[in-house]
Amino acid sequence: MVEVQLAEGDRIEWALKAFKRKVMRSGILKDLRSRRHYVKPSEARQLKSAAARRRERSRSKR
Repeated sequence: MVEVQLAEGDRIEWALKAFKRKVMRSGILKDLRSRRHYVKPSEARQLKSAAARRRERSRSKR
């Protein structure tokens, strides 16, 4: 669970920005988006191999 501790006098804008940063780093939104729709195992394999090809292509460009 993501928490942001506030001290007396902390600004709400700062707390909201810190919360958003922690949520992004924890990967909660990415996990929610991936679970939004069911992906068949064959489609999951295709997506995984396509991601691997993209990663390999970007590594070879360096």
